[in-house]
Amino acid sequence: MRLRNLIPIIYILFLLLPIYWLMAMSFKTTNEILGGFSLFPQDFTLDNYRTIFTEPVWYWGYFNSILYVSLNTVISLVAALPAAYAFSRYSFIGDKHLFFWLLTNRMAPAAVFALPFFQLYSSVGLFDTHLAVALAHCLFNIPLAVWILEGFMSSVPKELDETAYVDGYSFHRFFITVFIPSIKAGVGVAAFFCFMFSWVELLLAKTLTAVDAKPIAATMTRTASSAGYELGLLAAAGVLTIIPGAIVIYFVRNYIAKGFALGRV
Repeated sequence: MRLRNLIPIIYILFLLLPIYWLMAMSFKTTNEILGGFSLFPQDFTLDNYRTIFTEPVWYWGYFNSILYVSLNTVISLVAALPAAYAFSRYSFIGDKHLFFWLLTNRMAPAAVFALPFFQLYSSVGLFDTHLAVALAHCLFNIPLAVWILEGFMSSVPKELDETAYVDGYSFHRFFITVFIPSIKAGVGVAAFFCFMFSWVELLLAKTLTAVDAKPIAATMTRTASSAGYELGLLAAAGVLTIIPGAIVIYFVRNYIAKGFALGRV
């Protein structure tokens, strides 16, 4: 019994080890990191975090990332909700093929679309804007959101729609005030995956921005100097990058569990 309880604890500690190591590095100087192995900071410093919160290139990187990620999540959900409703409630010619085609967009690597997006947005004046990155990520997030939401919507009985129409609800009123609250777990799960993909995606975000909308991930790749990388600063930036995802996971953790139960996650 004791061994059975010990194995999960060891496994969890093994999973948390990289996060602890990252946090420990964030309180070290680069010289200490390169100087040798140590479990704890020998020369504890907050200079790495002080740099991030005082230099505009760093804190604006976080602001830019949060802005286009939030914008992408909203756009993806607004587009995916009616599409998922159509797939879950109606049958039409080619519906299954169209549904599969949406998922194939999600399967494609981001590198395939980097150059077309760059040329398109440069031509229409959207290059180096938050909207450019948000719209580019929609190519991947909308199909995923449609797939997740369709599973949740299909579990809602069609009698709910019919009852609402009999009671005099218009479609828009029914959809916003009755139907969406009944699948709020699915909306939470879809929002989580849209947020996380857009938050960690680097290639498109770096290709489609230069200065004004440059994300934190692109800023972190520019810490190299003639003396090497500023490892302590990179570690501190990495710790702060984990926080938004952890906050989102905390608020949607129950919805994600329900998504697993419905087989859509």
